Amino acid sequence: MPVRESASTRITFASTTAPPRRLRTWGAVLAATAVLPAGLLAGCGKGTDDAMSSIVRTTTNIAGAGVVGLERDTRTACPLPSAPDATSGTITVTHAAGTSEVPADPKRVVVLSTAALDAVCALGLWERVVGAATVSGPTAQPSYLGTGISEVPGVGMVGSPDPAKVAELKPDLILGAASDRGMYDALKGIAPTVLTGSDNGWQAEFTGYGAALDRKTAAVKALEDYRTAARDTGNAVAASLSQASVLRFDPKAIQVQGNNSFAGLVLADAGVQRPQSQRGDSFDVAGLDAEADRNKIEGDIIYLMFDGKDGQKNAESLMHGDDWKSLSAVSDRREFVVEDSIWHGSGVTAARALLDDLRKSLNAYVTD
Repeated sequence: MPVRESASTRITFASTTAPPRRLRTWGAVLAATAVLPAGLLAGCGKGTDDAMSSIVRTTTNIAGAGVVGLERDTRTACPLPSAPDATSGTITVTHAAGTSEVPADPKRVVVLSTAALDAVCALGLWERVVGAATVSGPTAQPSYLGTGISEVPGVGMVGSPDPAKVAELKPDLILGAASDRGMYDALKGIAPTVLTGSDNGWQAEFTGYGAALDRKTAAVKALEDYRTAARDTGNAVAASLSQASVLRFDPKAIQVQGNNSFAGLVLADAGVQRPQSQRGDSFDVAGLDAEADRNKIEGDIIYLMFDGKDGQKNAESLMHGDDWKSLSAVSDRREFVVEDSIWHGSGVTAARALLDDLRKSLNAYVTD
């Protein structure tokens, strides 16, 4: 098993007192329970009552928004190795760049996309990764995958890997994204290469990587387990009672994450409702000056992610303004910053991490 790090810089505690000032969807439920003694409220039954009796407060915030996931334990992000479907010879894999004969149960894998790396982790094969394209940020790979993966040798940045560095590692399989098609001829000259696209959704993309790794059966099982976890999470937090707005700030605009986004798809699997304006595809909002634009980002709870430092700078400048503070979710203290690499990611490992965030935040509110 990999050596992992466990961050514990956020302090949380359960509370059954001082409910939010108002919640549009939760309002009637809170009004009915606010007058009950704390002990009686905590002793209620399952489902919604459990969710109500474990409201989480956080002491860490950015521009007034609580931060979710700082205490994430990544030691078990990647499970034990899964079993291959075949143990010898080659298998034929059809993918975004054509058809490839790849080795059964590959032993030396180079990974060129975060979605592929997430898949290798989810299938328990991260220790077979001999090289990986890196991402910008404080770590070479998204931190939710754990410190072991961050120490894998780099082969250039995601989107622009160096074929010479890939060749030096003598892989027997290369996994990449459909966007790497321009390098396909160079890559397949080094080792069998599989490029997987996301046009059919992140679960189909994960299944494609599972096939390339000779783990179709394990990939199906991983998705089944994820779907069960999503339903269980939704039931545990009474997901259908809240409408969650999901926003990603880039340096110049606000990207409203619709039902076709990774976060939107995972929230739907958990049964979380979305505001009416966010039930279609993702779209951009230039600012908050117009009431119509503010209405598009309103929700019972707002989740925020930042596209790098410039995205965070843009977010903070808007979040300190009166237009942002006029949003009911903000005045209710129900705005939470989440990790961009998870909520704007792809893969089973990211999806499970998002569900963990959901458990800790959907019924939460921020305190100073």
